Amino acid sequence: MSAVHLIRRGDVAELRLDNPTKMNAFTVEMLHQLATHLEVVERDSSRAVMVTSEGDRAFCTGADINAWGGLQPAEFARFWVRDGHRIFDRLARLSKPTIAVLQGHTFGGGLELAAACDIRVMAPNARLALPEAGVGIVPGWGGTQRLTRLLSEPIVKEMALFGHRISAERACAVGFVAAVDADPRTAAQALIERAITLSPRAVEITKSMIHAAVGEDRGAMVEALGSAAIAATDDRAEGVGAFQDKRKPDFSGK
Repeated sequence: MSAVHLIRRGDVAELRLDNPTKMNAFTVEMLHQLATHLEVVERDSSRAVMVTSEGDRAFCTGADINAWGGLQPAEFARFWVRDGHRIFDRLARLSKPTIAVLQGHTFGGGLELAAACDIRVMAPNARLALPEAGVGIVPGWGGTQRLTRLLSEPIVKEMALFGHRISAERACAVGFVAAVDADPRTAAQALIERAITLSPRAVEITKSMIHAAVGEDRGAMVEALGSAAIAATDDRAEGVGAFQDKRKPDFSGK
């Protein structure tokens, strides 16, 4: 049974975590389902993405300890951590704008998932935390890297080294969330509705440019932008045509 659903509503794709009895904590199957859905969303006709969860107790409390607690060190590092990192990177690098709807606890991998989205909306009673040290592990899906680009180093240390939980009000004050709302889903939907009225290509390229500026997959972003520019030239058409015709190309510089 799927515990990560892909739901389409017009131009909006929703990725919904559905493991409420475990406070939406990630299992191996959930990671794989999320990866599959992200590949579909990247190529479908949706123009924006919402990441949501079932219930209001937790957006996501991270990774289900039963999913990784028995893994050998090599398996834990090579598969659990690296697979999760790769999948969250895929979310961060979607060409479409993404928004996370945070209700309840947003801990560990759940906070790292939220950090992989472009913006976040948070319920007033929701809390952020990095509790990994309390069970003898470290953040593994972006909590010390991507999150430190979005929150200041002292705030990340406050959570990761001192076990402090950050309130919605404070998260908004430091710019990590776009809004705090008693109905975060409706607030997120309003932001999404605005996003889908904008030029999809302009949004995609602007997102790539911003990511290049902050170091989010900078190399690939620079080469993708350069490739998009060259693909529109006469020289590219001439080069491809000459190759197919088995002749010497006559480049015009246009």
